[in-house]
Amino acid sequence: MDPLLDFTGKVAVITGAAQGFGQLLAEELAKRGAKLVISDINEAGVHKVADQIASTGAEVFAMKCDVSKKQECKAMVDVAIENFGGVDIGVNNAGIAHEFMPLHHITEDIMDSQFAINVKGVQFGMSYQIEQMLKQQGGAILNVSSMAGLAGAARGSAYCMAKHAVIGLTKTGAVEYARNNIRINAICPFFTLTPMVTNFADQDKQEQMSQWTPMKRLGEPKEIVAMMLMMLSPANTYMTGQCIAIDGGVSAG
Repeated sequence: MDPLLDFTGKVAVITGAAQGFGQLLAEELAKRGAKLVISDINEAGVHKVADQIASTGAEVFAMKCDVSKKQECKAMVDVAIENFGGVDIGVNNAGIAHEFMPLHHITEDIMDSQFAINVKGVQFGMSYQIEQMLKQQGGAILNVSSMAGLAGAARGSAYCMAKHAVIGLTKTGAVEYARNNIRINAICPFFTLTPMVTNFADQDKQEQMSQWTPMKRLGEPKEIVAMMLMMLSPANTYMTGQCIAIDGGVSAG
């Protein structure tokens, strides 16, 4: 196997793994030798993903995790330590969107849910992942932000706020823990054909959204996950604090 993408023996914890980026990344890491602890608020869904991965011979544990609850994030790391001896990779992927609406229509409930899942969920995950990585003197964390974390997002203000916070957490963590050989980066996709997009945008809406990119199409999940693998690569040892746009050229305009 190419050493750039050889994850043999690496222990990865991934939130939001019942579908979308989390599921696909779990499958790709397993193919490359990683041992996995995967979670999702959708317990049945994440166990189904784990069963599929286990059928290939990979080692994987699945569990329910509401990332807004600190102790459930801790439990993920505890399971990894108990069964695999540590945590080499942390992927804080779980997230939610909200319906498009003007900024002045955003309610307190929408703000609270965005902060609970998209911000606290990342902070809680990082906290326990870092705690273990400090003992190991190394590791890699990848947070899933968004293009909405790098720029304004009309009619998506609460989501935009939360994803900007993920960028802040990523950069601050990178600065704090670089000396401990802990790399912390974020990936910032544009609209991609995961359930978060396809469940609320019909074909006409997707076509309209695709016109916002120079490539004139939305992203494919495999395209985002390919970059996630490269950012987590054991050979990628000097990259930290970076928030990488995968956007079909949107940010170049």
